Amino acid sequence: MKPGIFLKSTSLLDNTFFGTSVMYITEYNEKGAMGFVVNKKFSRNLNELEEFKHILPFPIYVGGPVDQEHLYFLHRRPDLVTGGEPVADNVFLGGDFQAAVKLINNNTLTANDIKVFIGYCGWDYRELDQELAEGSWQLLEAGNPFSL
Repeated sequence: MKPGIFLKSTSLLDNTFFGTSVMYITEYNEKGAMGFVVNKKFSRNLNELEEFKHILPFPIYVGGPVDQEHLYFLHRRPDLVTGGEPVADNVFLGGDFQAAVKLINNNTLTANDIKVFIGYCGWDYRELDQELAEGSWQLLEAGNPFSL
């Protein structure tokens, strides 16, 4: 497995946090795996959070159950948002979030360019491989995390 792939939960994960989830894997190595649920919107928009109350409405997604005290983001505009870590296929994780917020607010960045998450998903080394082997996840064909 490698970063940049999509996984879809199977019926084995119904009635759990991951039921009907589409996951985008951003890291996979000897430390474990990291990813974000890309198809479940959070109940509030970015502008509904106190720190960002003066910006335009912009969706947040529930990235996962881990560290829901922090925001994370994927983008595909390294020319505008510096400091991101390449994931795959012109998708970057993180970077200068304050710059990204300004670009969202002036409509330079749209939902086609950036996706903001509260929390993330994490697995220990080989844990995700075990979940795949038991049938909890299925690999999806390549896609675009900004279109889901």
